[in-house]
Amino acid sequence: MNRDAEVTIYADGGCRGNPGPGGWGALLRLGENEKELWGGEAHTTNNRMELTAVIRALEALKRPVAARILTDSQYVQKGISEWIHNWKRNGWRTSDKKPVKNADLWQELDQLSREHRITWVWVKGHAGEPGNERADQLANRGIDEIQAAARRA
Repeated sequence: MNRDAEVTIYADGGCRGNPGPGGWGALLRLGENEKELWGGEAHTTNNRMELTAVIRALEALKRPVAARILTDSQYVQKGISEWIHNWKRNGWRTSDKKPVKNADLWQELDQLSREHRITWVWVKGHAGEPGNERADQLANRGIDEIQAAARRA
């Protein structure tokens, strides 16, 4: 792999019901190489799955890279680019002194993202962006697998 190449990551998460069974999906691209990742949880929220998708994608990287992460979640994009600085300064509390929701995942994402040079990009969901559509399909696969496992149990 070219050391200077940028990895492109499409990440998506969702739930059937919120909270409810949830799934996350990520598509990683470097040149012609692609890797698909997905998973799910029996009882979670959309926002937790959106964060999990990005975390699992970053965990899959074998070394520090330049990465462009595309997400249709403004919660993720704005959270990591804007809000997190104040949350950290305020001891993981919001401006109205309430605990930050999903602080465990935000802290994990913050740690992982420091290992890479990341450009965060928001894309409109369900608008025909092929990479985002694939990440959405992977997230739905995660939900399908969780629901199938629950039926077998």
